[in-house]
Amino acid sequence: MPKRPNFLFLITDQQRADWLGCYGHPVLKTPNIDAIAARGTRFDNFHVASPVCMPNRASLLTGRYPSLHGLRYNGCRLPLSANTFVDLLGNDGYHTAAIGKSHLQPFTNLPPMGRDLEDSSEQSEAWKKDDGDYAQEEPGRYRSDGKYEFQTPYYGYQHVDMVTSHGDRCGGHYHQWLREKAPDWQALHDDANELPHNYSCPQAYRTPIPEDLYPTAFVRDRAVDYLASRSDEDDPFFTFVSFPDPHHPFNPPGKYWDMYSPDDFEVSLPFSAHNNPTVPMRWLHDGWKNSGRQTTPQTAMMVDDQQVKEAMALTAGMMAFVDDAVGDIMRALEESGQLENTVICYNSDHGDYLGDFNMLLKGALPFRSVTRVPFIWSDPASRKADSSNALTSTVDLAPTILERAGIEPFNGNQGKSFKNIIDGGQGARDELLIEYNDGGRRLGFEKPARVRALVTQQWRYTIYLDQDWGELYDLQNDPHETHNLWDSADHFKTRAKLAERMNHHLAAQMDESPLSERMA
Repeated sequence: MPKRPNFLFLITDQQRADWLGCYGHPVLKTPNIDAIAARGTRFDNFHVASPVCMPNRASLLTGRYPSLHGLRYNGCRLPLSANTFVDLLGNDGYHTAAIGKSHLQPFTNLPPMGRDLEDSSEQSEAWKKDDGDYAQEEPGRYRSDGKYEFQTPYYGYQHVDMVTSHGDRCGGHYHQWLREKAPDWQALHDDANELPHNYSCPQAYRTPIPEDLYPTAFVRDRAVDYLASRSDEDDPFFTFVSFPDPHHPFNPPGKYWDMYSPDDFEVSLPFSAHNNPTVPMRWLHDGWKNSGRQTTPQTAMMVDDQQVKEAMALTAGMMAFVDDAVGDIMRALEESGQLENTVICYNSDHGDYLGDFNMLLKGALPFRSVTRVPFIWSDPASRKADSSNALTSTVDLAPTILERAGIEPFNGNQGKSFKNIIDGGQGARDELLIEYNDGGRRLGFEKPARVRALVTQQWRYTIYLDQDWGELYDLQNDPHETHNLWDSADHFKTRAKLAERMNHHLAAQMDESPLSERMA
């Protein structure tokens, strides 16, 4: 009986699809990630289930949309009762490990936007309180010396090396490790010790933390150690290696800071390129021109062309470090003797506007820059270069990995396996759904935004709850989404057809689990 495959799943945070050499980026060099694509299938039309971290990461693990799995927006938590594909792998003999950023529970102890924790705790909810431990990613668990021991399995993971937050000041096990490695760690976190630079881009910070103490190095080293530990083991493994970069703040360490220059980049899609900007886009533009401030450091903003190019250069530096780390991890996999029995995946949890219409970061506006992400599948059954333009979604990852491992998905899974594409066949989708739910009021919305987008090969149709406007883009003739056809009389029939299809998707957002045990 052939040995079941291992899985090495590499994932970045906030990386749009076109920011890799193998996806055609004209400046950024990513030879190690490109090498994975050269021996696998590159998916050119892969979209997230939700364009923000926590909901989409939970969709990855569960194969379900946020409205069903419960982690609807950043700041929620994935219920501990949720089944994940990692649970199923572990139950079937796989050794499972999460190394780096998980973000299935909040990693701050701050109150939610616009609400006091004391006020919110007094409000009754539709569900009785779940008394599980939902604070394993919060800072308080990592204040002592040594390594905080996770209560495992953690959503199916038997081994956890946790990194929380972003940039050079991450928390979790990384922070405990940093304190051990650098007795002067507090000085390294002191704003007064920022290295000199001439960048004006918001959140551009030149960290004094050296490369070997930066979170990317920690994730790399823990992944290398873990793969080495599996070299003599018979059980297959699933290893989730999650880099916190290139998510803002923009602070690549050491040589990576000036590896790329802002002069290397151009703003090819300025705000002026959009023919009829939507209400939130105009709100962002007004804030930019009138010195408005971000609602939070995570909220989308508009900046000038020079600041966009600076953000691009620093993002490229962060990605260069990630690519170097991927190269080291791939060498460790080969040295462990496991390469030829390991499926290698590369993905990101969502994208970044990164200059499109002068916007940075992510948010309620589901442009392809934030919903379309890289996905590469390199399979030992066939290490040949290929590409696919088939529509695929984050919710499809769980059933695909389980099918490759020979395991049936659990009832209630909403994804569609794309293993047939990997084997040279056709895709299973004509369209896909994208959800966005905000946890607070931003971008001029009077209440937290609720957004649903339907994507086909030709169209992106988007509705915003209780708004009398929406979006319709012809992706074949307008791939950069610069002309909103929502109000075009020539496209009312198209709108109606897509609205009907959207209704079918929304009608399907009912939890099919658990199955009934009795007749009524």
